[in-house]
Amino acid sequence: MKKGAKAKIPFIIEEFDKLYPEAECSLKYDDPLQLLISTRLSAQCTDARVNMVTPALFERFPDCKAFAEAEVSEIEEYIKSTGFYRAKAQNIKDCCIALLEHHGGKVPDTMEELTALAGVGRKTANLVLGDAFGQPSYVVDTHCIRLCGRIGLTEHTDPVKIEMDLRELLPPKKSGRFCHQIVLHGRAVCNARKPDCANCTIREVCRFGQSPQK
Repeated sequence: MKKGAKAKIPFIIEEFDKLYPEAECSLKYDDPLQLLISTRLSAQCTDARVNMVTPALFERFPDCKAFAEAEVSEIEEYIKSTGFYRAKAQNIKDCCIALLEHHGGKVPDTMEELTALAGVGRKTANLVLGDAFGQPSYVVDTHCIRLCGRIGLTEHTDPVKIEMDLRELLPPKKSGRFCHQIVLHGRAVCNARKPDCANCTIREVCRFGQSPQK
């Protein structure tokens, strides 16, 4: 964890709560299984595209059993536009088979059980734990990696190490919302190519924003 990072957190949370009071997952879902599958589909794909695909997908395959019994080729047809659809379709089927065999068709609510499922990494597991089950969660995506480094919340670029830093820095009850907020800030203000430091309300505590060489 970067020295002095913890002192910045209360101010950043306060500002983010003003800027993004309604921050939430942009994927549309009705239950933990739909969120799990939607998050898997969002890899190398926009949430907007996933939201276009999933209504028909979930109508055709309404539960875990339907996915587990489906032909992989049929799942592929529904998700083709999300990219890497062959691997995603196979993972979805394998994941649902495992859910039926080991969890009675229900999505588990622990990191260890989630990451044991096909195609489920810590980012996906954290999102499901936070948004579907209301647990503390630390979703580290590309926006989070970029902003945590620029602000000075971490010295790491590895997602797992950044997650561990955030676990030390963030109040558990604020963690999930903060991670959604930092994504919105990354899109609206602190984008990858040209961050708008002049109009950033957390600039005073941001290492990058205060750097004369930015």
